[in-house]
Amino acid sequence: MKQFLGFFRKEFIHIIRDFRSLLILLLMPVVMMMIFGYAINMDVKDADIAVLDMSKDDMTKQITDKILSSGYFRLYQNIGSREEVETLFRSGKVKEAILFEPGFARKFTSDGKANIQIIADASDPNNANMLVNYTNGIISNYQLQKSSGGKLMLTTESRFRYNENLESVYMFVPGLIALLVMLISTMMTSISIAREKETGTMEIILVSPLKPWQIIIGKVAPYAFIALCNLAVILLLGTFMFGVPYRGSMALLLAVCVLFIMMALSLGILISTISSNQLMAMMISMIGLLLPTILLSGYIFPIENMPRPLQMISSVFPARYFITVLKAVMLKGVGIAYVWKEIVVLSGMLVLFLGVSIRKFKIRLG
Repeated sequence: MKQFLGFFRKEFIHIIRDFRSLLILLLMPVVMMMIFGYAINMDVKDADIAVLDMSKDDMTKQITDKILSSGYFRLYQNIGSREEVETLFRSGKVKEAILFEPGFARKFTSDGKANIQIIADASDPNNANMLVNYTNGIISNYQLQKSSGGKLMLTTESRFRYNENLESVYMFVPGLIALLVMLISTMMTSISIAREKETGTMEIILVSPLKPWQIIIGKVAPYAFIALCNLAVILLLGTFMFGVPYRGSMALLLAVCVLFIMMALSLGILISTISSNQLMAMMISMIGLLLPTILLSGYIFPIENMPRPLQMISSVFPARYFITVLKAVMLKGVGIAYVWKEIVVLSGMLVLFLGVSIRKFKIRLG
């Protein structure tokens, strides 16, 4: 027992001395609990909507006020025509539009029936379905209050744009592309270079006649090729096996994918430069990238439903912008005019990560 306690003490001291690994081990449960506790939120809250009121009577105003006062919705804009609905959906500014027909109150009182059309952006099918259900519930409650047991009816027509059948695969394919690219390009690259450092072979490479940029390109080129192959396979499977449409420019889609792969590779190199071993590189990649890619990028859970601090944190993760572009180009068929901001952000991240990585390599060579 004395020998065992001595061995236990030695191992415990070894863990404590490795401050970075200890920090990861202690922070990991807290970070995961915070992310899972707050990010996994399927409730609707403050979803931006547009309202087209072609009647502008007291009844339509009452229904609109009831919807907005529920806490589930927030008015983004009162619009004047149906054409504006498509523009707002393509830009991603609203998730739902509510359309009241002309003469709404008159038809309700004289004919006993009035119509409301609900149009939802179904590029995220789960969120769109919840928005429509919440809206229908509020309208049904208003109808019960007005009809008082009579035969007066408010009928709603629900339409889902970009994903009429609410196919979940439309949401998962763009997210899966981002997840696999991050896995192959970032995590595998960082582990590969960290392995070279751990075995001592990186020191041999660094004193070779190769320049820093040549070393970096040589290390990441195989992973870039593998990521592109996986990308092609996912796109083909999505089209021919699952029926995911590609309504936008394929050239724009591929260009953004290549940009994201290059950015992910440069991030993997950066992680490897601050990691002393493979374990640390893997932990940083897993906790710092893969979990946020799944939880904080809008892949599964809508960002607008998260608390404000998590929304701000999500803005630093590249996958958020990449998935936004993929959904916009693939499902909505938009051009670069609608997604240029996200492309600029990804390009800026690429320049930043690549520049810092090359600088760190130069320092080590010096």
